[in-house]
Amino acid sequence: MKQFNKLFLFTLLIAFTSISFSCKDGLDGMDGVDGVDGIDGTDGIDGNDGQDLTTAELIPLDASITPNFLKVDGAFSSITVTPILSSEDKLESTPEFVYGSMADGAGLLAESDGTFTLINNIEADYAIARIKLNADLKPMHGEYIINAFSTAYTAQCSGSLITPEEHGFGPLYLSGGEWGGSSKGVFATNPYKSADNADAAIMLPKLGQWSTENAVVIGKDAYPNLSVTFIGDDHSDNSVPSGQLGMYVGPRGNFDSGKLYGLKVTSAGITNEVDMIEGTEYEAEFVELEETEIGLLDAEAKAKGVMGFSRLEDVDWRRGSAANQREVYFAVTGRDKADLVGKGSRLGRIYKVVLNDTDPTAAAKITCLLDGDKVDGKADGFHSPDNILVTENYAYIQEDPNGYASINDDITGFAKLYQYNLATGELKTVLECDQTTAAAQGYGTTNSMWEITGMIDVTETVNNGENTFVLITQNHGWVPADGSAFTDPKANSVVNGSREEGSVLHIITGLER
Repeated sequence: MKQFNKLFLFTLLIAFTSISFSCKDGLDGMDGVDGVDGIDGTDGIDGNDGQDLTTAELIPLDASITPNFLKVDGAFSSITVTPILSSEDKLESTPEFVYGSMADGAGLLAESDGTFTLINNIEADYAIARIKLNADLKPMHGEYIINAFSTAYTAQCSGSLITPEEHGFGPLYLSGGEWGGSSKGVFATNPYKSADNADAAIMLPKLGQWSTENAVVIGKDAYPNLSVTFIGDDHSDNSVPSGQLGMYVGPRGNFDSGKLYGLKVTSAGITNEVDMIEGTEYEAEFVELEETEIGLLDAEAKAKGVMGFSRLEDVDWRRGSAANQREVYFAVTGRDKADLVGKGSRLGRIYKVVLNDTDPTAAAKITCLLDGDKVDGKADGFHSPDNILVTENYAYIQEDPNGYASINDDITGFAKLYQYNLATGELKTVLECDQTTAAAQGYGTTNSMWEITGMIDVTETVNNGENTFVLITQNHGWVPADGSAFTDPKANSVVNGSREEGSVLHIITGLER
């Protein structure tokens, strides 16, 4: 595995590594419409391609062949949900590209020619894809810029895009190494790196090793000249809630000379996360952590009283004013184990952390906004909230059901997307995976619950006058009919080395921000 941790080399790679989508020999060495490689697209050995494709000549996928299996609630009947790419689709310009197993976190960049670049984690293939979209958000070209070898076969889960507009530096894509392999930490990827270099990945060692679900840099207006990065730790201990909220603080755009911290709840009487009652604000602080190795870091955090949650998953920050940007939200997906009862959430929670006005390391506040274990509470019926997107006015909460429906009769159906109003506290169901219809059409079964994930607000990036979001489903149980895998060998070349399950990428328009 090729990993480079020196800030100097990292900076050079970000500054100078790029890829052109209109170079004379085609896209990343792919020559012509038949996809035969030759050596570099110009050697003449294959001789049958006819032409190399520039950006203008790329052929968009007009529509996904996979039906829409997201059932919209009546209260949101004005929104439109459109699948634009799935694991069974073929892109004519890159016919060998496979939208792989368990797509997850994503980020979208606007290009000067009116097209868009989507960076997308492919979790169970331990890889990161780059997908070129046209001005109408139709996929045209796909390739892998990080492969399973470079991540040491470590799942790339939630991801976050850093841009100059929002963060004051970038572009740069952060992803979390969560499960499977040995690279449990934060990956940093140049969105424009060459796919020829997919077997080399960069990690940020100063941010520590965790069972990293995500790493998210909050907005540039929160603190002048600083970059504040939050890390979600999906540690799934069976007896002690061990998922911690990490925070790295360094100079703007610097991941090498800052310090690492963990969230500690300091209000009297709060020992475990379930001691915090829904709707009550508690005192908190960030304690400095010196270790970075996963075992030593976990032990130090516990010794210093860092709060443990039952699988702290996705993290996001509120858009808008500087004060808004100092509000951090995270999802705890929960864990139902006998030794965790009375300590950690079983069915999931949503938390808000309000940071100090001038110093991210100073005293903070934490509130449990939604408690899925509270009988007759507003979140009664939650089934493992896993992912979260926060806009200026709403939090969009995405479920990944963990099979706990039997412990609460109010849990019905399949994975849902919820809208939480940050001003009023109102919680609504936006849509639900319609696995019954899907199973009847041969897309998986009703026994393997799908996950809703990867939701991002791309309204300002697309800038077409419509509120526009990306949303992804991990379609567990949906495998190719021929017994093969929904895995691109350029992402993961190991036979039977992935979960083999399909993914669907959607565009949602008309949803409130």
